[in-house]
Amino acid sequence: MRRANVPLLSLLSVLGAMLAGGCGGASHSGRELTLYNGQHEQTTALLVAAFEKQTGVKVNVRSGDEATLGNQILQEGSSSPADVFYTENTPVLEALREHGLLAPVAAATLAAVPSRYDSAQGDWVAVSARVSTLVYNTRQLTAAQLPSSILELAGPRWKGKVGFAPSETDFQPLLSAIVKLDGTATAERWLAGMQANGRIYPDNETVVTQVNNGESAVGPINHYYWYRLRDELGAGGVHSALHYYASGDAGDLLDFSGAAVLRSSSNKSAAQAFLAFLVSRKGQEALAHSHSYEYPLRPGVAPARGLVPLSSLHPAALTPAELGDGSAALALEQKLGLL
Repeated sequence: MRRANVPLLSLLSVLGAMLAGGCGGASHSGRELTLYNGQHEQTTALLVAAFEKQTGVKVNVRSGDEATLGNQILQEGSSSPADVFYTENTPVLEALREHGLLAPVAAATLAAVPSRYDSAQGDWVAVSARVSTLVYNTRQLTAAQLPSSILELAGPRWKGKVGFAPSETDFQPLLSAIVKLDGTATAERWLAGMQANGRIYPDNETVVTQVNNGESAVGPINHYYWYRLRDELGAGGVHSALHYYASGDAGDLLDFSGAAVLRSSSNKSAAQAFLAFLVSRKGQEALAHSHSYEYPLRPGVAPARGLVPLSSLHPAALTPAELGDGSAALALEQKLGLL
């Protein structure tokens, strides 16, 4: 994931922020659509290629940090050239929904995945899932030494051992889960403890690499970063493993990528078709067979071989709506100078 260079806290407060680059004049011919992409580029490229081959619709992709793109959509308003916004996390979609910038998703598309994962109002559809985990260096720690709760990482036992990336946009749902389940005061104490205990890295790729190298002993990440590192290094280069927290813990969070059609889109038919493809069997199987290592959400589509089955995990019982737009989490990070 990319860094959250422009926090999504109080989106209106950053409307004046200078955002890099323009969008250019994308065609709105009906056989083309413009996709603002905050999801991993390699995952999106695979899905876009399959969609283009199946439909003949050309997809013009603008990739970037999802928070930056979300703020850009706010700036552009009804003049946005974007037809679809595809994100790695749901808070930015919730923020845009709250500002009335998303169009209702077709009912058949929403019905393709379990309703508890989608927008409660039907304004975006969940596409894939990931689980928050703890990566640990197997030369420094055994499984028996690992915490049952993410809150323990703020304690004195872990001083100098933790690496984390607070500017990553997927850190915000994790912190939001702690706020929701354990309260704002506990979340602030935890964040301050993490700040005191840990090394701050620019992104989760660096977290998983430096834990594997032994610079840090543990680090909170989403599961797929470790699987991708394993593929990159091969079995002989891996000196780390994943640890899952106790069932229901805030650290054991199921988080989602999602996609939405912009209310201002001039190509709503093609945009709705793209969302339908993302959650179709073909789209979900393409995702499952890729190297993204995300969990497909369509029932009957199996995840990549080697992933822990979702059915064996019991993550915190939080819906995307309960996680909200991430503003409480971002406020805490800003208060402590982490953004």
